Parts: sequence; structure tokens; C-alpha cells
Amino acid sequence: MTDEQTGLARRNSGSTGAATFECDVPARLDRLPWGRFHTLVVIALGITWILDGLEVTLAGSVAGALRESPTLGMNAADVGLAASAYLVGAVFGGIFFGWLTDRFGRRKLFFITLALYVAATIATAFSWNLASFAFFRFLTGAGIGGEYTAINSTIQELIPARFRGWTDLAINGSFWVGAALGAGLSIVLLDPDIAGGDLGWRLCFFVGGVLGLFIFAARFWIPESPRWLMTHGRSAEASDVMAGIEGRYRARGHVLAENLDCIKLRERGPLRFREIFETLFRLHRQRSLVGLALMSAQAFFYNAIFFTYALVLTDFYGIPAAQVGWYILPFALGNFLGPLLLGRLFDTVGRRIMIASTYAISGVLLALSGYLFEQGLLTAQTQTIAWMVIFFFASAAASSAYLTVSETFPLEIRALAIAVFYAVGTGLGGVAGPVLFGRLIETGSREAVFMGYLFGSVLMIAAATVQAFWGVAAERKPLETVARPLASSDQERA
Repeated sequence: MTDEQTGLARRNSGSTGAATFECDVPARLDRLPWGRFHTLVVIALGITWILDGLEVTLAGSVAGALRESPTLGMNAADVGLAASAYLVGAVFGGIFFGWLTDRFGRRKLFFITLALYVAATIATAFSWNLASFAFFRFLTGAGIGGEYTAINSTIQELIPARFRGWTDLAINGSFWVGAALGAGLSIVLLDPDIAGGDLGWRLCFFVGGVLGLFIFAARFWIPESPRWLMTHGRSAEASDVMAGIEGRYRARGHVLAENLDCIKLRERGPLRFREIFETLFRLHRQRSLVGLALMSAQAFFYNAIFFTYALVLTDFYGIPAAQVGWYILPFALGNFLGPLLLGRLFDTVGRRIMIASTYAISGVLLALSGYLFEQGLLTAQTQTIAWMVIFFFASAAASSAYLTVSETFPLEIRALAIAVFYAVGTGLGGVAGPVLFGRLIETGSREAVFMGYLFGSVLMIAAATVQAFWGVAAERKPLETVARPLASSDQERA
């Protein structure tokens, strides 16, 4: 029997009356060697994190320019409020688009969410007051939140198990390529000799939105996830997609393994909200606790510190707003190198040890650097070096949170699971963080800011403890082994 036929290998009526069938799509995906197809998937979809990095960095880098804008007239607390509006949008966008992604497919949604992001980012450039700026930032966040769910689930389902950890961390780490781009844009466009003033920050957002337009073309050739198709009663389409992917390898002389294991699935309708709730919070409640702890801690840690990074430099170290980008570039480098260099250890040493370690190290280092800041022992340069070291580990930790929530829940609710924990984690840790730190910085008290850093440190260490005890050892395992599909005809589910 050929690979093209096995997706429809056998159908019969199960004990529940629902038609059952055998499918080897997961095994066919996981047997593939790394090839041009996977590289293109990483580039076309992983660029989402570059966009997010660009957005967040622009917002942080232009914070000083926003406060000096005669049109907006924002203070530090207003900057924090706008940052929180972006995160609230990401929360709502993640939940809404996550539900649509699981229901209607990965491919449709990663075009819709990208379109929303581009439109809202360009609109931000034309903001006329604080309310309009915050509203457009909300819509931009909604687009990015939707992208997270559609893209994370697609990448997880297309990348072979033995590469999944490193690939996911490296892609999430590419956020900092966007951060470097954003910093570079701000350096150029906030320069008074080039643009500066009210025009400079507007051009930053406008150019960022226009860059998003070029991503559409790169995504047209990406197929729908065969794993999503097989669990939605479309095994023939799943097999056709697999035949197309495998054809690329055979055309280059690759010999692919035969006689692969099949999984038994039953046809079923759309999930009801009650089933989703029971799966997340009863069947997999321990995994849900881990996901919530990891996402909340990293959201507070990152968003509180990074969204107000520019304010710390300008208010406590006297760095001109137009020069903030120079300090973000080395900071971005440390964040990018962390997942890239540590990522392979998550597939070899294992998830449980590496996730717990990176969270704990990040927390301890933040507490130490916060104390040095409070004592006035750091300069702008040494503060940046300290954060480079801290976020070398914290970036890998944060990326592993997304990896955890996207691989430890059943395929049918994968996108929504990502959205739920991203939303709850960001709501608890991320939305409050920028507002809190904005107000702490507004006081002008180093001791107050240190208390904020200390709180973030405690959250990271607590998350490390939760992961150490209850984390899932998912390294190098097929997704269907880590979390059995809800459509599985077997009575027991992992």
C-alpha cells in the first residue's frame, strides 16, 4: 500500500457508531529529514516573532518621543497604559483567533491575523491623541495574539519531533531580530537631522506596517496542517498534502521509510466549549497549572521590564530618547543568542531540567542586578550588560513557555490552548506589568523600581519550581504521544 493510500487505509464503525479510520500522517511527518520545506516553513511563519519584536521595540524605543510629542503629550504612566492596551489586544485576539484556528484551520487564520496586524500598525502612525493611539495598539496586539496561536500550532505540527524543541525556541528567539530592526529604525527615524519629533515616531510605525505586507507572498505556498486535516475528517486531503511534501524529498533522491505506524481516529463534529474546558482543566489540569505558571511569570518578567526599558534609561541614566536604540541593540543580541545556543539542550538534556534551570537562573540574576541598580552601582552601559546576561537565559525560558503550552495538549485544541495560556498569563503577568512599572518609574525612586524587579524575580523562581515537579518530558516524542488526540479511538488518552 502506498503512502498516498494509507491516510484512507481502513474505515469501520466503532462501538459508539462513529466511523473510525487509520492514519499514518503523524509518522510520515516525523520521519522526514530536515529539508528545504522545513526551512521555508520557519522563514515564512517564524517571521511573526520578528514582527512582534519590531512592534514591541518600536513602542519601547519611541517612548521618549511619545512623551515629547506635541500631539499626544503622554507621560510615563500613559506610555505604560498604551503598552498594556497592546497586551490586552493580544489577549483578546489570541482567544478569538485561537478558537477560529482550531475550528477553521491554520492556513486561513494566519492570513487574516497578518492582515489585521498590518492595517492596525499603519493606522498607529496616524494617531491623533492618546485614545486613538491606545486603540490602534489594541488592534495591533489582537493581530499579533492571533498570529501566535495560528503560527505556533502550525509550526509544531509540521516540524519533525526530533527537531521540535530547538526549532521552536530559535523561532521564538527571532523576536529579537525584530527588536534589533526596531531599534535601528528608531535610531535613524528619531534623529532630528533625519526626521525626529512627531514625524519620527509616526514613520517608525508606518515602516513597520509596510514591512508586514511582504510576508503575505512568502505564506501562499504553505499547505494546511495535515495533522489538523486528519482530525477534522479530511484524511484524503491530509494524505494529498503529505504526498506533495514527500514528493519534494523523493525528487532530490531521498529514500523515505515505509511500513509506518498508524493511529486510529474516529470522525467527530466540532468541539463544544464544555469539552474544551474539561480537557484543559480536568483531564490535563496538571499540565494547565504548569502552562499557567510559565506563561504568567515570563509575561510579567518581559513586558514589565522591556516595555519600560527606555524610561529607565532616560529617567535614571539621562540617555536622550533618540539614543535609546543603541542600548536596545546589544540587549536584543543577548536575547537572540539565548534560545539559539541553548535550544538544542531542550531536545537532548530534556525539557524539565532546561526549562526549570533557565527560569531559576533568570530570576536570581534579576534580583542581583536589581539590587545593584537600587544601590546606584550601575551605569547605563553596565545596566545593559547585566540585562544582556539575564535575558540570555530569560529569552530561552520565555520561548520554552510557548513550546510547553503548544505541545502538551491535544491537537484539536492546540491553538486555543496556546491562546488560553497566553491570554491568562499575559493578563495576569503582562498587562499589569507595564502599568505598574510605569508608575514605579514615575516616582523617581530606585527602591520602588527594585521592588518591582524583585517581584518579577520571585515569579520566575516559583515557575521554575512548578516546572521541576510537574513539567512534561516531551523531548523527541511525537505530538500524538505527548498528548493523544481527542479523536483517538483508543479509550485511554495520554
